[in-house]
Amino acid sequence: MADKKKIIIIGSGLGGLASGIILAKRGYKVTILEQNWQPGGCMQCFTRHGAKFETGMHFIGSCEEGQTLYRLLSDLEVLGANATLPVKLSQLDKNCSDVISLAGKHYQFASGRERWISTLAAQFPSQKANLEKLWNVIEEVSAASSMHSLSNTETDAAINMEYQLRSINDVVDSLITDPVLKNVVVGTLPLFAAEKDKTPFSTYAFVMDFYNQSSFRIVGGSDEMVKSMLATLHKYGVEVLCRKKVTHIECDDARAVACVCADGSRYEADSYIADIHPQLLLKLCDSSMLRAAYRKRVASIPNTVGTFSLYLHFNENSVPYMNHNFFSYANSTPWNCENYSSESWPEGYLYMHLCDEENQQFARSGIVMSYMRYDDVKQWEGTRVGHRGDDYEAFKHRKAEQLLDTMERDMPGFRKGIKEYFTSTPLTYIDYTGTAEGSMYGLAKNITLGSAGRVHHRTKVPNLFITGQNINSHGILGVLVGALVTTNEFY
Repeated sequence: MADKKKIIIIGSGLGGLASGIILAKRGYKVTILEQNWQPGGCMQCFTRHGAKFETGMHFIGSCEEGQTLYRLLSDLEVLGANATLPVKLSQLDKNCSDVISLAGKHYQFASGRERWISTLAAQFPSQKANLEKLWNVIEEVSAASSMHSLSNTETDAAINMEYQLRSINDVVDSLITDPVLKNVVVGTLPLFAAEKDKTPFSTYAFVMDFYNQSSFRIVGGSDEMVKSMLATLHKYGVEVLCRKKVTHIECDDARAVACVCADGSRYEADSYIADIHPQLLLKLCDSSMLRAAYRKRVASIPNTVGTFSLYLHFNENSVPYMNHNFFSYANSTPWNCENYSSESWPEGYLYMHLCDEENQQFARSGIVMSYMRYDDVKQWEGTRVGHRGDDYEAFKHRKAEQLLDTMERDMPGFRKGIKEYFTSTPLTYIDYTGTAEGSMYGLAKNITLGSAGRVHHRTKVPNLFITGQNINSHGILGVLVGALVTTNEFY
């Protein structure tokens, strides 16, 4: 272990912070380098005029005691009896954690397999048996992955392979016969930016199982989790350095030897873990060990679509706190909303409230998210936050008003509760999270690409590794599982 004692982690998103805690608890000397002024990646929050807003991690699942995420966060000392600085959670309505609106008609998702099935079967009585079949497959796929179920049993490779190679709509169509219900059961697609005929069913199964076990918001916002993880990192002697933008990874003929930052500082270690987008990593590392064919393959993997976000500050005591998430689609299907035209945008959106306190009665802030392709903002590529010009501000204002008009049709009188609003685009996500093209979830999972569409946590530079959403799957569970996969290299 002596030759691997010192580890540099590039990036302080969830994967970087989690990897730092895991390795520090194993006795490694860890330093985390973050380009921005605050750590956290998609767990960052911001405050404007007394209202707090989420930027990425809006709610989490499987967090009742004994469930998958609870166990992971307990090991990271975020929850449980050994938590360094425990976070508080507020559970979404078990009988209605999500509302799916298709062309104005509403359907509810409840937590728990039986509640979920019975709630939808009340509207689709002929489909109860098919809903049970769907959940049987979801549970079978989730249980077959030991990393997602955290079981010690052998995984069923045949099940994993089958549902990694079949699309979501292919499997759903084979199980659900009612054409409306086929669209309802995939109503949470924005949680993983799924694409028809491309996104593997396994991705859907993992996400559905994760949130169906239980769903929570983090009281005070997801940066409370960042504070907790930073406290644990400090406890184990990890140094987290902000405003340290890595601009180059030096390598000799055999390994990585140093990280060079924009301010000229240089950090040497035995091993390096990059919690950044793989396409960005390849720009930082010019080693010949990363061959041209590998670089070309990674560069060609498509990214998930980006998002336009509308941050709403509500008038005091005017908007009742909404203890569920609202997924709305202009048409009768959630599929293909990323293929909008300028006239049809937005074809769908996700609306949520931030939980400021336990037993909240009125919302102080909320967020609305709708798909936005990078091409829509590419003309301002290379500009900085606050310095993109009047035409960019006019573009954002126009999009915000379009989105609010759409919401007003769904919820007449909605605008009356809004005191002010703020906006962000895929460019904002590039600035604050470093994700390529401002993508929501990094590299897209695509069954048509097979293994060519995946990035391994190991690189051809023997002491350079990758963690984060791009090497496993996105979301808090996928990222934490990815951190386990990467850090297992250091046993």
